[in-house]
Amino acid sequence: MPTLFLEHAMSKPLPLFMLMVLFSPLAIDIFLPAIPQMAQAFDVPVAWIAQTIPVFLFSFGIGQLLVGPLADRYGRRPLALVGALLYLASSALAAIASSYELLMLARLAQGIAASCLSVAAFAGVRDVFGAERSKNIFSYLNGVICIVPALAPVLGGVLTHWWSWAANFWFMVAFALVVFLALLFGLKETKPQANVFTGRLYSFSRYYSVITVASFRFYSLLVMLGMAMIIGYVSQSAGRLMVDMQLSSADYALWFGCNAAINIVAAFLAPQVIKQIGQTAGLWLGASLMAGAAIALVLGQQVLHPLAFMAPVFVSSIGFCLLIAVGTGSALAPFGDKAGTASALLGFVQMTGSASLVGILGVSGLANTEQLALLMALPFAAMTLAICKSGLRFETSN
Repeated sequence: MPTLFLEHAMSKPLPLFMLMVLFSPLAIDIFLPAIPQMAQAFDVPVAWIAQTIPVFLFSFGIGQLLVGPLADRYGRRPLALVGALLYLASSALAAIASSYELLMLARLAQGIAASCLSVAAFAGVRDVFGAERSKNIFSYLNGVICIVPALAPVLGGVLTHWWSWAANFWFMVAFALVVFLALLFGLKETKPQANVFTGRLYSFSRYYSVITVASFRFYSLLVMLGMAMIIGYVSQSAGRLMVDMQLSSADYALWFGCNAAINIVAAFLAPQVIKQIGQTAGLWLGASLMAGAAIALVLGQQVLHPLAFMAPVFVSSIGFCLLIAVGTGSALAPFGDKAGTASALLGFVQMTGSASLVGILGVSGLANTEQLALLMALPFAAMTLAICKSGLRFETSN
């Protein structure tokens, strides 16, 4: 993969695509060390500030459905440029927000902006590299995305310590400006000229044929439940580690970065594990690891030591990587002629569904650790229920 990158870095827009996919994880991870300070600034509970994460992801998920047809009709370049400008404006709005409601509005707009850039990037990769080679490029982009959670909280901790919570959003403004200029002068339109979009811009029938496939529904559900665990962890980690356990922002960033590193390693190893043990065993192994982590988290919820919280998260993250390694490909496998539509719908289910689930649990009255433990256990419960109820086999068939 490094060879492939070096081969195309100068002649293809891959570096620009890499920058474009960073907007979403940057908006999620960089301000995490500032959550307690933001709660004080807005005079709201820490849990309220944490809810800006699922709100962003909810908007990001819906945005993919909205902007996907726009990319096909008007092109990737205009969508990317508009997304960068909207991200810049919404980040500035968040930085100067004087109320919690205004902050939430800014986060909703950030989600739409990030979805524009993400859709344009992934569609652009497909345009430039073709159906087969783009698979490897997608993996490389996902690897880049996984690196951000390891670095962004460290940067966010420094910005918050030396300036204030708003510095994190001003950094996003600067990043959006730099990328906008890079796209303006460096990104050419990648949409094939022969690819002419006809018919209505939005049509439910485009997605209905995907929804009716049983394997898509099942695997997209597993992917969504796995992502909900990640969102739940990201939303609650700052409160658990920095408020309950009184860790500094630097210590928090270290623990958060450790889990990000585990995610990166597990993401690259998961396909090899699946190849050795098979997809069905891989799914059960991933779900079982997450369920075991849920039990450990509940048993250790009274222990105020970072490992009592983070060790189950480490294990659950490994299980999540196994679920994703099987679930994503299996959900999209039946749609060779509708890969774009299926991918957009999968992204919507994954992001918006998981954010909604985390948001519902956030007002359920359950303790934070209990919410996270439930999210860890749900994939195993879903697989068990599928077997008991319908005998659904874990393979990409209707």
